[in-house]
Amino acid sequence: MRTAVFTAVVRHTAAQTDEGCRVNHYSKVTKKTYIHDHANFNGIKITGAGKVIIGRYFHSGTNCRILTASHNYEGMEIPYDGTDIVRDVRIEDFVWIGDCVMILPGVTIGEGAIIQAGAVVVRDIPPCAIAGGNPAGVFKYRDKEHFGRLKIEKKFH
Repeated sequence: MRTAVFTAVVRHTAAQTDEGCRVNHYSKVTKKTYIHDHANFNGIKITGAGKVIIGRYFHSGTNCRILTASHNYEGMEIPYDGTDIVRDVRIEDFVWIGDCVMILPGVTIGEGAIIQAGAVVVRDIPPCAIAGGNPAGVFKYRDKEHFGRLKIEKKFH
């Protein structure tokens, strides 16, 4: 029952939600969030005025954050002025982010990437990379041939 309610709230708020979107725990998205087929949310909060594009078969852990705006520390006041620096976030297909991941403005996470729990993603992550830490860095890659075979065979979860 809760999943149906959480999913309905996200569908109502997001700019676009495609087939099979599933929201298992409370999640907050913006009106500039675009969610593609079979995305699964287990507790994510998206904030800021930028656009967020989430690809097909995305999976999130709990307590995740995606930020699309940051304070302007080079403006006319200190520590920062009243303007926001807005940058879009793009998460490509088949991305899995673990619990408590934070994704900062302007980041693209490539197809098939995995982001380790607790990571803070401050720069782009390439396709099939496995990244973690603060700031998140790539420490390994998926087997790209195996990943490609699974895509061809349509073995999606």
